[in-house]
Amino acid sequence: MAPRRPRKKRPISDSSAMPVGAVDADALLSLPQEVLDEVLARLDLRDVVRTSVLCRAWRRRWETLPSIDIYIPSVKQALWAVDCVLPRCPGRVRRFHVYLDDLSARRLDDWLLLLSRRGGVEALYLSPEPPYEFFSLHSTVFSWRRLISVDLFACHIPPLPPDFEGFPDLKVLSLANVTFQQNGEYQLEEIVETSPLLEKLILCEVCIEGDDFIEWEIRAPNLRHITICSNIDYGWNFAELPCLHSAVIDLWEYVGDRDFANFFAGLVQVRKLRLCMFYAPVNGIKILETLPCTFDNLKSLKLFMHFCELPPILLVFCLLKSMPNLEKLKIRIYDGEVQKIELNGEFLDAQWADGMCANLQILEMTGINWLPNEMSFMKLILSKARLLRTLCISHHDDCLVSHVDPLHELVTCGKASAQAQVLFKGAAGNY
Repeated sequence: MAPRRPRKKRPISDSSAMPVGAVDADALLSLPQEVLDEVLARLDLRDVVRTSVLCRAWRRRWETLPSIDIYIPSVKQALWAVDCVLPRCPGRVRRFHVYLDDLSARRLDDWLLLLSRRGGVEALYLSPEPPYEFFSLHSTVFSWRRLISVDLFACHIPPLPPDFEGFPDLKVLSLANVTFQQNGEYQLEEIVETSPLLEKLILCEVCIEGDDFIEWEIRAPNLRHITICSNIDYGWNFAELPCLHSAVIDLWEYVGDRDFANFFAGLVQVRKLRLCMFYAPVNGIKILETLPCTFDNLKSLKLFMHFCELPPILLVFCLLKSMPNLEKLKIRIYDGEVQKIELNGEFLDAQWADGMCANLQILEMTGINWLPNEMSFMKLILSKARLLRTLCISHHDDCLVSHVDPLHELVTCGKASAQAQVLFKGAAGNY
C-alpha cells in the first residue's frame, strides 16, 4: 500500500501578503469621503490622476473630486493635460497655473470660458514660453469673483466689461509685460480700487497704449508690498497706504518731469525700500535737497545707482536726510565705470545734516570700481555713523584697479564707531 501523501496546509490569509497598493487603497477608502477629497485635493494633478492605478475602485475616483488644482509647469504637457483633465473632472478648479505655447494659447479662450461655468477659480497664472509671444486674455476673467491671486505675463488685457464689480477677495495682482488699450490707466485704477483686500501689487513693464495719460491714484488700504518698474510715466500716484511694508520702485528717467516729492510721499509708511535710480535726471536736482515727509518706519534701503554724476549722489543725501531710523543701507553700483565729475570729501561733508545715519549699522557697497567718489562716500559714512558695525565691500567683476591700497585707506581712516569693521568680499558676482 502506497504511503499517503502529507496534506498541504492551506495558506492563511494575511493582509501583509496583499499588494501594497491594494492595502493602501482599502485604507484610504475607509476614510470619510470629505476627508478623502481633502487629501486628494492637496496632491499634485499628476499624482491625483495616477491614483487611478491603485485598484478598480479608484480608476475614476479622481474625476469625482469637488475641486482640483491644475498646475502644468511644462509647456509641452499643457495642451494635452488641460484638454484631458477639464472635460473629465467637472468639479471646481481652484488653481489654474499654465505655461502656454502657440497651440495651447489658441485653446486658452475655451479653457477660460469652461472655467467660468465651473466658478470659483482662486489663483490664475498664465505665461507664454520664450520668446514670449503675447497672448490675449478673455474678458470672462473679470467675472471671477473668488480670485485671490492673479499673475499674468506677456498678455493683452481687454477692456473691463460694463458690469465689472471688482475682485472682493483678491490679495495678489502681478502684471508683467502686459498691454492695456488706450485709457488703460482708468481700468487699472478701477481694478485696484475694487480689490479692497489687495496686499501685493506688481506692475512691471506695463504698457498703456496712447500718448496722453491722466494722473491717477493707487488706492489700496491693505497693501503691504508694491513694485513699479517702468520706463514711461503713466501718471500713477499713491493714495495713503497705511499698511505698506515694502516697495520696489524703478525710477528710470521720468522722475524729474513731475512732482517727485509728492510721488515719494505716498510711500512714507514703508519699512523696506528698494530704488533703481541710476537714471536720475539732471532736472531732478530741484527737488533733491529735501522731501516733504519723513520715513520714520524705514529700516532697510537698497539702491541701484552709481557715483559718476551729481544727480544720483545728491538724491542719496536727500533720502538719507528723510530716513532717521535707517539701520541697513545696500548700494549696488550699475553703469558706474566712468566718473564724469569728481566730488571731494569736503563737498560731500557739506551735504551732511544732523541726524543722518544716526541708527545706521550696516553699509553694503556692491560692484564698486574704487572710484574717488565711491571712496569719499564710504569714508564719510565711516566718519559720521556712530552705530556702524559693518562696511561690507565687493568690487565689480571687471574692475582693473587693485583693491589693496584703497582698502587699506578705508581700514585706517577715522571712524565714528569703535565697533565698525571693514569687510572685503572680492568680486561681486551674484553677491
